[in-house]
Amino acid sequence: MPATPCSAPLIGQDMIEIDGAPVPSRPYLGVYTQPLSFIGLPIVAVPLRAPGELPIGVQIVAAPWRESDALRAARALERDGVASAEVAVS
Repeated sequence: MPATPCSAPLIGQDMIEIDGAPVPSRPYLGVYTQPLSFIGLPIVAVPLRAPGELPIGVQIVAAPWRESDALRAARALERDGVASAEVAVS
């Protein structure tokens, strides 16, 4: 499932565009994750990145009490090179 309605905004970007309308980025970036988190399903958010582009988030949703299934699927995406998240270096 999608985790975000658009690719990652730039750091400090206050507005994003959804369906052609500018909206504040902070409340709208979690629009797809909040309902599932609210009902308590285990979820892993995974960043997918095309070369040269900002990442887009997807969420892997598992059945109740099946966190291991979501983590296993996320690990498979990482292992296969589909998902990656570089560690920020300061």
